[in-house]
Amino acid sequence: MSKFKKYYKVVNFLEGLDNSPAQRNYLADKHHSGIYLERMRYFLELLGNPDKDMKYIHIAGTSGKGTVTNMVHEILNIANKNVGSFTSPSVVTSIEKIKVKDKYIDPNEFARIVDYLRPFIEQARTKGPYGRLSYFEIFLAIALVYFKKQKCEYVILETGLGGKYDATNIIESPVITAITNIDYDHTELLGKTLKKIANDKAGIIKKNSIFFTAEQRPSLIKIFSDICRKNKVSLNVISKQNSYQDYNKELVTAIAKVLGIADKQILKGIDNAKLMCRFEIIQDKPTVILDGAHNRSKIRTALTNLENVRYKKLYLIIGIAENKDHVSILKQIIPKADYIFFTTLKSTNREYLDPKNLFAKSKPYLKKKAWSEKVIDPNKALSVALKTANASDAILVVGSFFLAGQLRKYWYPEELILQKRRAF
Repeated sequence: MSKFKKYYKVVNFLEGLDNSPAQRNYLADKHHSGIYLERMRYFLELLGNPDKDMKYIHIAGTSGKGTVTNMVHEILNIANKNVGSFTSPSVVTSIEKIKVKDKYIDPNEFARIVDYLRPFIEQARTKGPYGRLSYFEIFLAIALVYFKKQKCEYVILETGLGGKYDATNIIESPVITAITNIDYDHTELLGKTLKKIANDKAGIIKKNSIFFTAEQRPSLIKIFSDICRKNKVSLNVISKQNSYQDYNKELVTAIAKVLGIADKQILKGIDNAKLMCRFEIIQDKPTVILDGAHNRSKIRTALTNLENVRYKKLYLIIGIAENKDHVSILKQIIPKADYIFFTTLKSTNREYLDPKNLFAKSKPYLKKKAWSEKVIDPNKALSVALKTANASDAILVVGSFFLAGQLRKYWYPEELILQKRRAF
């Protein structure tokens, strides 16, 4: 019997909420968008406002926000600051979303906090004016309660979706706000133009904070500039860099310098920063790369990274959620592959495209001699790829964090991460 039985029990409880109407409709009410922040504030007040008295760094953006959050966390940890961070999604197991110093939240502590929250969750549902809480809102509350218990000085919050009405935007006076970049993602909720998406993400910019962005397009920078001027916030735009990775590092360096962190500690923190399934090379001979890229800008970054990998043939294992822009992903990645496994994933909280549909959408972009197979079970796709690929080949898993996380268990089982409270 697993010693994490209580943990699995509360995760099942939370994942049940993940498929609730409140979660499915999260951020979808355009007529009363403010209800999401009102509901989150109401719930935190029930809990005694655990979000108060910590210094917040708030990170938004289409791509790279998880990377930036992780780098800033590592830098502050190296500088001996009591730092916590909240990120999403998790890759292998839920505790990955909540980290203090160099460890994820203890699974049993996680279970205790969920049990503590249960009566308040029920109270909010039955007696509160805003209805049932979403999975994401409850998860943020778990993180804030834990950070308060751990007496964190700094807390880094990565937005879940957008910015303006995201639950993380409940914080009132962040020290620093940052937007990595703007691109098309979640357009059904954030808007179908880059300007609308930028306006939504810019909702995190607040009075008395210092704002940073790595976005380069003048029309979008103007949106940030106008909001900064209105809120009397200093605007800091990262100068032109060579790649997304360089933008992220420069953005993180600028944030850390404002916080008074020494150059040596900044470099060491960036060097220490590792993230699961962000172009993670998990095996050699053949080279196996796990990447959660699921929109066009993330795919672009993955392909830039792939240029630095030496291989003869590229095996691709790809699965994409139904609500993503499949064509913008497929037309970039499919022409690079020699062997392709189109797969899917069973998930309680999102629908995945059927492998047949994925293959049909990919047909115009296939290499002339490319070989492909439609495989329902991604574990079988990985097993076949590992047996078939030569030592000089590369296997790239891409299209979904949940797909990459599922296959990562082949090397790092969930129980190992729960035990060590580390992913590496």
